[in-house]
Amino acid sequence: MKIIIGSKNPAKISAVQAAFSDYEADIMSEDVLSGVNDQPFSDEETIKGAINRAYGALEISGGQIGIGLEGGVQKTEYGLFLCNWGALAEKGQPPIIAGGARIPLPDAVAERLSAGEELGPVMDDYAKKENIRKNEGAVGIFTNGQIDRSAMFSHVMKLLIGQYEYRKRG
Repeated sequence: MKIIIGSKNPAKISAVQAAFSDYEADIMSEDVLSGVNDQPFSDEETIKGAINRAYGALEISGGQIGIGLEGGVQKTEYGLFLCNWGALAEKGQPPIIAGGARIPLPDAVAERLSAGEELGPVMDDYAKKENIRKNEGAVGIFTNGQIDRSAMFSHVMKLLIGQYEYRKRG
């Protein structure tokens, strides 16, 4: 089975590799545009980005499965929350979609995002580190390392694979 990830982000690649570790799979990654804003600002936009990446990966590669993973934020009455969504695409099938963990972002971060900045660079500045999005992610910073970005997306991948297996059963 050939699986293509619609991103070169190491945290996303690691999550997909771990999720398909029990499969005979050739896993590759391609830079695929999400087709949404660099900083998705709703569940709907983040889901759309994940779906676009999944089907975009299929189009470029000729794989059997395309995976799209997308991080975003969702405004609620309790503040701005980190969100993450994934999509698994197969040719001729509707996408399989799953969402993951959510945590509130501190006001200092939320204000900058609301002003139009993107989470990755804001987090690098906020935490005084580089490439947080390719490593622990905002979730890793704000959970004190209990959950990193790869683990967060690993949960989404398990939800996607479980639905995929259920679909294949019949």
